[in-house]
Amino acid sequence: MEEVKEVGLDPWMGSELVSSSHLSFDDVEAGGWRAHRDEIRRRAEGACKRTEITIPRTGLTMAIKEQELIAARLREYCQKQGGQNKAANTLKGVSSATISKILSGSWETIAEGMWHNISKQIGLSSEGWTIVRTAVYEELTELLECAQADSQVMAIVGSAGCGKSATIRQYTTTHKEVVSITCSEYQNRTSWLSAVMEAMGLDPRGMSVAEKIGAVVRKLRQADKPLLILDEADKMSDQVLYFFISIYNELEDHCGVILSATQYLDKRLQKGLRTGRKGYEEVYSRIGRQCVQLSALSPEDIALVCVANGVTGDRRVRKISDEAQCDLRRVKRAVWREHQLAEDAQ
Repeated sequence: MEEVKEVGLDPWMGSELVSSSHLSFDDVEAGGWRAHRDEIRRRAEGACKRTEITIPRTGLTMAIKEQELIAARLREYCQKQGGQNKAANTLKGVSSATISKILSGSWETIAEGMWHNISKQIGLSSEGWTIVRTAVYEELTELLECAQADSQVMAIVGSAGCGKSATIRQYTTTHKEVVSITCSEYQNRTSWLSAVMEAMGLDPRGMSVAEKIGAVVRKLRQADKPLLILDEADKMSDQVLYFFISIYNELEDHCGVILSATQYLDKRLQKGLRTGRKGYEEVYSRIGRQCVQLSALSPEDIALVCVANGVTGDRRVRKISDEAQCDLRRVKRAVWREHQLAEDAQ
């Protein structure tokens, strides 16, 4: 067994940032993912206890890394659109020649404004917020890719604010044949199915529950390697959760399905199994009798997010990291507060 390497201290320069990109889905099925996940969790928990973190360097190094991220995402976007020319037709103010230069690494003549323009249009930035490839982002993206490629079904859980939903939105934007919805407590069978249909581009009006589920199944059967992502699945009612069983039964080995949630989903399933609650044994069997646990955010991840979104300086970044409690929502509010204070000081 290889010796475990220390977590990297410089998120910009090193390759030590926790990543699951070397795992195949066979590793997940064989239990390799569980061992890897436990190691990630151990290192992340240890990192959260540290008082010293290394703040990413600003200036040229940061700019290059941001450009590399945008270029990688643009490549994925072009693949989803079916080529550079088709992608250019969907991007306002971006020519196919510009896309070609970026993908080939000829960046000398690409203006900074163009980078920002492309970043926003391909979903890398949301309302001025830059999405960063944290350890959680890399882990979850790897799992989504595995589930889609092999038509697997998984339940993935992680702490609130670790970046699950943002990663899912990004994956949906940059990959073909992906349907994702956000579940909520108020949804019943009809409204949940309507949400799934609308995400697929179908019109649910005037259809019965049976007709809706039939339309969903037919649409997914027609797709090549489709993936259905149910975000915040812990909010699904039991009646809605039963539809997951029906979809699985109809599309086994043809469609990947992801249940993404907080740890409450795992607790809920375990309680349902103990009490013999209807349908829970079937649900648990179909997700492989385990929920895959994502790692926690490390201070290095939070520092990376701060710098990518314009907050620099060791003291400011460390303050945000200390107060964040491994929650990106708190990080986002703190970053906006820092920007507001900077504007008020001018």
